[in-house]
Formats: sequence, C-alpha cells, structure tokens
Amino acid sequence: MCPLTAVESEYSMMWRELENKHIPLFEELGIGFVPFAPLCKVFLSDAYDKNGFHVKLNAPRFSEEALKKNQVVVDLVNKIAKEKKAIVAQISLAWVLAQKDFIVPIPGTTKLERLKENIKATEIKFTKAEVESMNEALSQMDIESRRFEPDSDFEKRVDL
Repeated sequence: MCPLTAVESEYSMMWRELENKHIPLFEELGIGFVPFAPLCKVFLSDAYDKNGFHVKLNAPRFSEEALKKNQVVVDLVNKIAKEKKAIVAQISLAWVLAQKDFIVPIPGTTKLERLKENIKATEIKFTKAEVESMNEALSQMDIESRRFEPDSDFEKRVDL
C-alpha cells in the first residue's frame, strides 16, 4: 500500500465545494492539496473581459446568464487588486494560497509573462481578517459555479 500524499482537484473563489468536507480531511491526514483552475479558466484573471469573453467549454458557469450573475466575484477581486496594487490573477492566486499552507495551486500558463505575474502572487499577504472578510463576502454571493449540467455523464463519474 502506498500513502496518499496529494490530491488534485479544482478550487477557486468560484468553486469552493471542497472546503467543508475534503480540505479539513486533507489537513487532518497530512495530505497536500494541488488545486487546478485557481483562476476559474481565466474568469478570475486580468484576461477576462466581460465584453469579449468566449469560453469553448460547455459549463453552466460560463453561460451568458451565469457570467452576469458571477460578475460580483470579479468586482470583489478587482476591488482587492486595486487595494493591494496587484493584478486580478495575483489576487485570485494569493487567495488560494492564503487558505491553508498545504495548498499549492496550479495556475497553468503557456506564457513567460503570465508565469512571472503568477509568481508575484506569493508576495501578496492577507491578514487573517482580510481572508475572513473575503470568505464571508464569497459565502454571501449567489454564484453559479456548476462545472457540469446536472445528471451529465461526466458529473455522474466525478466524486469531488
């Protein structure tokens, strides 16, 4: 038998489904968490432009209606970015990093410029009160974060 050392799954300000059950278990068992899509497929980055955003994914959270609804998250991240003199992607990554010390996100990029920007997210520090305030604000938002349509074949196969 081989010990489990890390789990990879999606996690971002938009998709927080693992927070109540899974992340506390990872912490208890000493398992690292490596979240992918911490920028929510570009939605929580400076590349997002509500007037020209086109996602080729058939995900409910990227429908025209959901994008309008989810603008509240983008507005929050933009506000924090201005306060911290950072860019939106850095705030999104810094938020993930601030949740637990065993969480190491995979931002994913193909451009050196974006990699350098992402690395600077590690320089952004939030106080405990700032993290709690952001998490409380996110908890109060009515976010459309579904990745798949209910009862889709893929949704039936995914446990996390």
